[in-house]
Amino acid sequence: MPSREQKLIVLDRDGTLGADPEDFVQSADDWQPLPGALEAVARLNQGGWRVVIASNQSGLGRGLFDVATLNAVHARMHKLLAGVGARVEAVFFCPHAPEDACDCRKPAPGLFLQISRRLGVPVSQIVAVGDSVRDAQAAVAAGCEAHLVLTGQSAAHRLGGVPDGLPPGVPQHLDLNAFADAVLARDAQKAA
Repeated sequence: MPSREQKLIVLDRDGTLGADPEDFVQSADDWQPLPGALEAVARLNQGGWRVVIASNQSGLGRGLFDVATLNAVHARMHKLLAGVGARVEAVFFCPHAPEDACDCRKPAPGLFLQISRRLGVPVSQIVAVGDSVRDAQAAVAAGCEAHLVLTGQSAAHRLGGVPDGLPPGVPQHLDLNAFADAVLARDAQKAA
């Protein structure tokens, strides 16, 4: 008997769900959600989607903040999500600096493979969304369905054009709300 398709979305954090400051999110107060992003997660949850985060956090490896600070940032994020009826069930992150040459720092696929193993969801059933080309490259390398939002690092492409290095066929959405609209419309079409 074939297994039922699992609905799992992997979100990037900075630039996709929250603002992406140039000097890193270094305290809980630094983390600010993008307009409508929390509500987009709530709508995805209501549509039956599990949501987790996959985020490069090289500030840890660079010594800019510690794990306790990162935990405080995520506690704030979870609280703000809960305030609109949204839920992110897990946060996966790469703590390494770029020079560490790990397999979990996006554009490497390691975080997506780890999520697949830990949650028991085949990579082919994971939908990934982020604001940078490296988010899409990591998702494609892992075998996930990749999407790009034109916020954060890709905001400059809102008026058109394709970011350099974006894998072919990766859909672009104005923001996380537009991504949620597309996913939920596709679900409705499948159900019809």
